[in-house]
Amino acid sequence: MNRRKFLLDNVVWILIIVFSLLAGVLNPFFLSEGNLQNVLVQATTLGVLVLAVSFTLLIGEIDLSVVGNLVFSGMIGAYAMQEYGAHWTVAVAVTVLTGTFIGAVNGYFVSYMRMNSLIASLAMGLFLQGAVLGATQARTLVIADEGYAYIGSATIGTWPIMPVALFVIYLAAHIVLAYSAWGRNLYATGGNRRAAHAAGINVRRARLGAFAASGFLAGLAGFLYASYLGGVSVTVGSTTLLYAVAAPVIGGVSLLGGRGRVLGMLGGTLLITVIQTGLQLINVSAYYIQMIGGAMILLAIAVDAFRVRGEEQGSV
Repeated sequence: MNRRKFLLDNVVWILIIVFSLLAGVLNPFFLSEGNLQNVLVQATTLGVLVLAVSFTLLIGEIDLSVVGNLVFSGMIGAYAMQEYGAHWTVAVAVTVLTGTFIGAVNGYFVSYMRMNSLIASLAMGLFLQGAVLGATQARTLVIADEGYAYIGSATIGTWPIMPVALFVIYLAAHIVLAYSAWGRNLYATGGNRRAAHAAGINVRRARLGAFAASGFLAGLAGFLYASYLGGVSVTVGSTTLLYAVAAPVIGGVSLLGGRGRVLGMLGGTLLITVIQTGLQLINVSAYYIQMIGGAMILLAIAVDAFRVRGEEQGSV
């Protein structure tokens, strides 16, 4: 039983190793330093979105507005510089605050108005993406400010610094979730809402805070995305949201709430990025990549079901 639990808890890292070795055999460039840099850069924005979704999954809810939030908050930051001449530091703050506000609105809908989080956040995401499309007329907003684009383009030697932001953010998330009372409240709320309330936890405030944190991280992802591209594009990969939901579940975050480790969230992000990059390098047709993405989501749900079943059997 312990061996099975270990395998289920660490399946994401096992899959990363297996797929990396397989892709390396089919295309030796996959295991090169240059491709490792590419994988880490590509994982940065997705990784922050994965954290955003994970914060709401921990309380047994879900935020499907993170991609719309990313694009909308990035647009607001770009407009702050272009239309009002804001300094890039102010634009970054505006981007992140916009994302946080949107997350808090989602949290209010779910925790105080008792809306279904899936439907409410999906509607919010569609609204935000539509707003960006209408405001920009599908044009890319170019950001010429070197300070704003620094993280997305700067290097230390030959290594990009953008992945440093990813690991710093994940370290901060680990500290908050593992060592703060607020983080413990999120786990307790997701594990058993009634028991958490009986223990004196303000469940509504905890749920609102989880969505606000999700919005904060989506806004932060909006800044990193715009910094890397040197602008804000309306077009974000159509599968980005699906991968942002699948990655934490593959990494051990329960769809039922109350369980999940930051290290697993990172592993899920890296696995999806490694698979996407590997499929491209071994020349798999783009027509099949979406099919494989769907299979990954099914795998995530199956692994989560096995985990839950194992815990239920262990508790009997």
